[in-house]
Amino acid sequence: MTTEFVFSVMRRVIFEVLPQLRGREIDRADSLEELGANSVERADIVVLALEELNLNISPVEVFGPRNIGELVELLNAKLAAV
Repeated sequence: MTTEFVFSVMRRVIFEVLPQLRGREIDRADSLEELGANSVERADIVVLALEELNLNISPVEVFGPRNIGELVELLNAKLAAV
């Protein structure tokens, strides 16, 4: 999989959890917090992305990235390691 695919999954999940953002451009430099996601919504986004990518890892392993681009890179690296 490519980082572009992972980014598209992230965007789709973000819009699912935060439907009020539909129509807004999501950039890799954006953080989930900047987009208005509270801690529960951020956790939901990560869990849904992991499920959609079929990554069987603890969500705790992907906390730490400061923005969506860093999260995408981390998820892509996890996918490559599987």
